[in-house]
Amino acid sequence: MPLIARMAPLALTIISSPVMAAEGLDGKSFGIGWSLPFAGLLLTMALAPLFLHRTWEHHYGKIAAGWALVVLIPLALTRGFGVTLEAFLHAMLVEYMPFIILLFALYTIAGGILVTGNLRGTPATNTTLLLIGTILASFVGTTGASMIMIRPVCRANDDRRHNVHVIIFFIFLVSNVGGSLTPLGDPPLFVGFLRGVDFFWTTKALFWPTVFVAAVLLAAFYALDTYLHAKDDKLPALKDKTPDRDIKIFGQVNFLLLAGVIAAILISASWKPGVSLKLPGANLPVQGLVRDAVLLALAGLSLTLTPKQVRAGNEFSWGAILEVGKLFAAIFVCVIPVLAMLQAGHQGALKGLVALVSNADGSPNPQMYYFLTGILSSFLDNAPTYLVFFELAGGDPQVLMTQKANILAAISLGAVYMGANTYIGNAPNLMVANIARDMGVKMPSFLGYMVWSFAILMPVLVLVGFVLVK
Repeated sequence: MPLIARMAPLALTIISSPVMAAEGLDGKSFGIGWSLPFAGLLLTMALAPLFLHRTWEHHYGKIAAGWALVVLIPLALTRGFGVTLEAFLHAMLVEYMPFIILLFALYTIAGGILVTGNLRGTPATNTTLLLIGTILASFVGTTGASMIMIRPVCRANDDRRHNVHVIIFFIFLVSNVGGSLTPLGDPPLFVGFLRGVDFFWTTKALFWPTVFVAAVLLAAFYALDTYLHAKDDKLPALKDKTPDRDIKIFGQVNFLLLAGVIAAILISASWKPGVSLKLPGANLPVQGLVRDAVLLALAGLSLTLTPKQVRAGNEFSWGAILEVGKLFAAIFVCVIPVLAMLQAGHQGALKGLVALVSNADGSPNPQMYYFLTGILSSFLDNAPTYLVFFELAGGDPQVLMTQKANILAAISLGAVYMGANTYIGNAPNLMVANIARDMGVKMPSFLGYMVWSFAILMPVLVLVGFVLVK
C-alpha cells in the first residue's frame, strides 16, 4: 500500500515507470505463500497497537523492517541477489521515494498554515467544515486538504466527550472521497492522468457518484453528530482547551508554496526531455528528479519562512510523518511479490482473483472491477492497485475512456472510495489519525477503525457498486 499524489495528491507514486514490480521478477513463479509477509505486516499493524501498545510505540520501525527482511532475504536466496536488489531499488526509488517526498512536502507546508480562533463543534458547524474539506480535496489533494483542515476540526470539538466520529467521517470524506473530481485530487487518478486519461474525463465520469456518496455520508454524519451532541449536553461540560475566538490565518506564505508544489507536479507530468538516470531496477527520468528536488526545496522554504510560533500553535511535530514513512517503506517492500503475482494475471497464483473480473463470455465485469479494485485498495495502496487493474483492463486510455468507460470509472471509484476502508488504504488516513490522537482524540485501533468503516462506509459503497456501476 504503498500509497500517494493528491491538487497535490499524495504521491506521484509511479510516474517514473508503468511497471510496478522490477523486471526480472516472474510473477508466475511465486506461490501464494509469498503473500504471507505482507499479510503478517498488516496483521501486526492491526493487533500490536491493541495488545502490545508500548512495544509497538517504541519499536514499530524495527518490527516493520523485520517483516520487510522476511521478504527480501528469501527473495535473495531463491531469485538471486541481483534480482532482489533491482526489485528493492525499484520499490524504493521509483515508487516509495516520490511518494514520501511529496507527502513530506505537503505535510511540512500544510503544517505551516495555522488557523487560529475556534468554532464551536455543533452538528451544523462540523458538517460545514467537512463539506469545505471535501470540496477542497479535489483542488489541493486529499493530503493537502487533510493537513489544512484536521487541526481546526479537532479544536472545534476538543470540549466534546464524543468526538471520535468526527475524525472518522473526516477520513471518509476529506482524506478520500473528496479527491474524486480531478486527477490532482487522489493518487490513483493522477496515475491515470499520467497514463493518458484526459483531465476532465475524471470530473465528468465521477461527478454524480461522488455527489451521491458525499451527500449520503454528510447526511449520516449530521444525524449521528446531532444525537451525540445532545448526549454531550446532558453531561457536565468539559473544559474547552480552545475557547471561541475570531478565526485568523497565519503562515499564508505556505499557500504560495502549496501552489509551487502543484506547479511542480503539473510541469513534471508535461515536460518530457527524454533524459533519465539509469540504476539497477530503476529508470529515473530527469523530470521526476527535478520535481522531487523542487518539492524538497519548497518544504525547506516553508521551514525557513514560517515563524516557529506558527508551527508551535499548530502543535506541529514530525511523529505522524515518521510513522507513515517507516510503515509504508515496509509496505512497499512486502507488497513486491503480491504485485508480481497480480501482474502475472491468469498465470499467477492469484489467477482466481483475476478471473473474477471477467464474465463467462470473457467480457469485462464492471462491478467486479469496482469491488476487487476497492477491496485491494483497502489494503494495498490504491495507486498501484489502480494501475494493476488499469493494465488488466487493456491499458489503452483512449479505449478505456470510450468503449470501456464504465470499466475505467469502476476502477477509479473503487480505488478512490475504498481507500478509506482502513488506515493504510490511503496515506492521509494514518496521518490524520496520528494528528488527531496527538491532539487528544481517542482514535480507534486499526481494527476498531475498520468496524466504523464497515458499519457506515461499506453499505454506501456497496450500494454504489450495485446501482451506479453498470
